[in-house]
Amino acid sequence: MKNVEMSVEGSILTIRVDLSKEFGPSSSGKNVIIASTEGNQSVPGRDEKIGLNVYRKK
Repeated sequence: MKNVEMSVEGSILTIRVDLSKEFGPSSSGKNVIIASTEGNQSVPGRDEKIGLNVYRKK
């Protein structure tokens, strides 16, 4: 995962992303990647899955 922190407290999933970071252009080159789970990932200690992409237009 890039720039994604997840934690679970009870039944609440909290996701933290630092919006000041950048990881370069997307594969299309139209956007700048800020954070990604890089596909579906397991929620810590749970059966649920999450897929997250955070980006901004160039």
